[in-house]
Amino acid sequence: MMRNSLRFKVALFFSVLSIALLLAQALGVRALAEAQEEKLIAALIRDDMASVLKSYEANPALLPPFDVRMNGYVAGPDRRAVTLPATAANLAVGTHEIIIEGREIHVAIAPLGATGGGHRLYRIYDFNIYEKHFKEVVNALMAGTGVFALLTIWLSFGLSGLLVRQVAGLARQVKTLRLGESAPIHPGKYDETELVGLVEAFNDYHRRMADMMAREKAFTGNVSHELRTPLTAIKTSCELLEQDAAIVGKSRARLEQIERAADHMRELANALLTLARDDAARDVEPVAMAEMIEAALLPFADRLAQKGLGALVEVDRALWVLASRPVLAIVLSNLIDNAVRHTDRGHLRFRYADGWLHIEDTGPGIPGHALPHVFDRFYQAGAPRTPTPGAGIGLSIVKKICERYGWPVEMGSAPGQGTRVSLRLPLCPPPGSPAANPA
Repeated sequence: MMRNSLRFKVALFFSVLSIALLLAQALGVRALAEAQEEKLIAALIRDDMASVLKSYEANPALLPPFDVRMNGYVAGPDRRAVTLPATAANLAVGTHEIIIEGREIHVAIAPLGATGGGHRLYRIYDFNIYEKHFKEVVNALMAGTGVFALLTIWLSFGLSGLLVRQVAGLARQVKTLRLGESAPIHPGKYDETELVGLVEAFNDYHRRMADMMAREKAFTGNVSHELRTPLTAIKTSCELLEQDAAIVGKSRARLEQIERAADHMRELANALLTLARDDAARDVEPVAMAEMIEAALLPFADRLAQKGLGALVEVDRALWVLASRPVLAIVLSNLIDNAVRHTDRGHLRFRYADGWLHIEDTGPGIPGHALPHVFDRFYQAGAPRTPTPGAGIGLSIVKKICERYGWPVEMGSAPGQGTRVSLRLPLCPPPGSPAANPA
């Protein structure tokens, strides 16, 4: 959804409001001017007719020529000849506006009484020049209103910038403030009461979030540290038992399995510590992809054998990727665990192509309605009575880790066609190669 800035909204509001007021003012002035113009013309005609009639009564010889068509006397205030149409003879006494030769003409009609023999006086007034100048003034007024409207838009954007500058400054400070920093935003930089309240609310929220993150990191670190002690004891005991020649056969295989599980748990503890650090996303190194997959498959060897599943690692042993070794081990372990749990026959296949690591299984597949939710926490696409139920958090952990390290992860599946998880990992040259050491 497209969003507009606060400055744009403020400027748009003031611009629309100002333009509406200017337009209303201009139209009001125009209507008032036109009304005053009509009043002025009416007053001029009234005064002129009164003066003319008075002079004709005093001296009938001043009467204009008689027009038979009009059955009256026709005169004008100037020497320009204007011929009235014959229909003007039917007009009532008073002042009228008629169009003659495309011009608006005012005609005042008044009875002459005994002086004029009972006939009427038609006096013609041509105010076209005056009205033309008036329209020019009105047009100039409207043009000036347009110029002021443009100036208003410019001023609105300028003033809106001043109004929201502190909001923009607060947004910049919030963007640059990293979670976990103890230094709050100083409210003294802002003089608006609302912004000061917003800064104080944000500082309180930031402080509570920082405390929560600190407690979470401390808890993760403590748990990881406490796990090392029993893991070390298990590892030491396994090493001592390996020296006992009496342990053979299945017992020795179980011992090796316990030792591999202890190593895996130690890697998980180290990965938790890595994820608890702020710079975890920068803790990457060249990793041999094929070796990582083979190491991740070892803890699942017994489960694969019990189900009769094959593991096809079709990844070049010379292929190296840039990743965090313990974190990638967690991702692979969860993806393999998910594939083994939902596959009863066939195989697991690992291949790398075009920057993507593909993990494919021959399981029953995932329904279309469930596919968009497989990475949601506690979501389980399988039936409730599946013989190997999961907690529904493995794939959500994978998603969170991949988002933190910038590894796109996708899942494609269809019922009866198996499932494919694709993980994008950046390639890198092997350690010690000329490309890895350009100097």
